[in-house]
Amino acid sequence: KAVQESVKAESGKDFMLTEKYGYVHSCPTNLGTGMRASVHIDLPGWTANGVETLKVRCEELKLQPRGTRGESGGQTGITYDISNKHRLGYSEVELVQCMIDGVNTLYAEDLALQKKHGL
Repeated sequence: KAVQESVKAESGKDFMLTEKYGYVHSCPTNLGTGMRASVHIDLPGWTANGVETLKVRCEELKLQPRGTRGESGGQTGITYDISNKHRLGYSEVELVQCMIDGVNTLYAEDLALQKKHGL
């Protein structure tokens, strides 16, 4: 409440609140479920193939690859944090299932890439 009063006093504006969505933040992923499901997985085949190719493949699978250090921590090693790319407009079940299906696909493809690269 103190923050809200301070913002209103300084800017003359109040926080946006709706019955349907609650408080509306500057980041639209905080609307709706905003759910991010993720898994850490070793992908040595994709790493050998090139991180950019992994990013392209994740885009096709509606996934988002990150390093294990978080959104801006960068990538190190062969372990990735893979999550659903979409956050809004889908149910929790759809978001989690998309992540599960996509990670299973990446893993199967990684095994083939490991053979290709002699890993």
